[in-house]
Amino acid sequence: MSRFCYLLNLAGKSAWNRRSTLVLVVFSIALSTTLLIGIERVRSQLRDSFVQAVSGTDLVVGARGSGLQLMLYAIFHLGGAANNMGWDSAQRIAARNDVAWAIPISLGDSHKGFPVVATTQNFFTHYRYQRDKEVHFFQGMPFAGIFDVVLGAEVAKKSGYFLGEKLTLSHGTGGHSEHADKPFAVTGILAPTGTPVDTSLYISLEAMEAIHLDWQGGAPLPGFHIQAEQVGKFNLAPKSITALLVGLKSRVRVFAVQRDINNDTQEALMGVMPGVVLDQLWDMLHTGENALLIISWMVTVTGLAGLASVILAGLGERRRELAILRSAGASPWDIVILLALEGLLLMLTGVLCGMALLCVLIAVLGPILAESYGIGLYLSPLESGEWALLGAIVTAGFLTSLIPALRAYRISLMDGLSVSR
Repeated sequence: MSRFCYLLNLAGKSAWNRRSTLVLVVFSIALSTTLLIGIERVRSQLRDSFVQAVSGTDLVVGARGSGLQLMLYAIFHLGGAANNMGWDSAQRIAARNDVAWAIPISLGDSHKGFPVVATTQNFFTHYRYQRDKEVHFFQGMPFAGIFDVVLGAEVAKKSGYFLGEKLTLSHGTGGHSEHADKPFAVTGILAPTGTPVDTSLYISLEAMEAIHLDWQGGAPLPGFHIQAEQVGKFNLAPKSITALLVGLKSRVRVFAVQRDINNDTQEALMGVMPGVVLDQLWDMLHTGENALLIISWMVTVTGLAGLASVILAGLGERRRELAILRSAGASPWDIVILLALEGLLLMLTGVLCGMALLCVLIAVLGPILAESYGIGLYLSPLESGEWALLGAIVTAGFLTSLIPALRAYRISLMDGLSVSR
């Protein structure tokens, strides 16, 4: 053990004496580590953000059909719903004793390509994302009147809207027909979330009914027009909605409630657990993850190749040093251990510098990314996958350093106690 400690101390001093040359190797390893662990951190946290685009919701209920299609439309506003579910069914489910809260969602209209979501105040109170984050207002307040609208962060940013500004909604997603006679006033702008909430506009369910009072079959009724100030005279209770987000008082009841909904005799309904469906959807997108990991590993291999090449290139200049060590009693295997320890020290130094650089980047860029783009990137303890990657980097570096170490072994055997010319 004392001999090993001596060789370790000697390896450290030898590397320090050649620090001007080796600093570039350490820098290369640090960048490789930062890239590899950084991509893994971004990948895992993006997955969390995607899977937890809706969090705390136990069931998403809609008309019977494809669970994946229901999630894509109700949560990500992609595609279209095959059918709507009845409002009376939504009220029955919300009134169950084991249901804590329910958020109705009605979709169909748009504004400049952004989806319009009709809902209730429950959305701002109970909707959660990324584990348990609440929806906060950057400016203003929730809708109160019929023709009030709340904007997602991305909608406000790209459209340049401000509080009090008037806008009109388009019928359907194509934006060809507008409800120009019933403008909305912006009452609130939401803070960035990094979820589809940012790219949506929010109105009340009554507002959705109000703008369609004089419409039928996707077109205005000829010769029939209802002014905006007259809509209050009509019954604005919705007849149907797209989906219902349900939170239960106890999560142990989720399978029982799901079974009751799926077996409902009054309407063909379906309840899906969002976490399960979103996990399945993310697994379908693993090709992009693998591509990122391959690129980062290629950069890491480049850094390891630089480590081996620098040590190999320096062996010619160090032959006298190795001969002196042999004359001082070092065996050929001591030379192997010495160079292997140098490589290991360089790898550990590079990895530590890389992790320090990654922490600094996350601390500096994390709040900026969250505020500007809603991307949740935060400091947290290393996960098992990240520890495994660090171990793989250090192990690969140690094995790479054995190449010049074995080369030094052969040189020491040929040179003996003197340097051959």
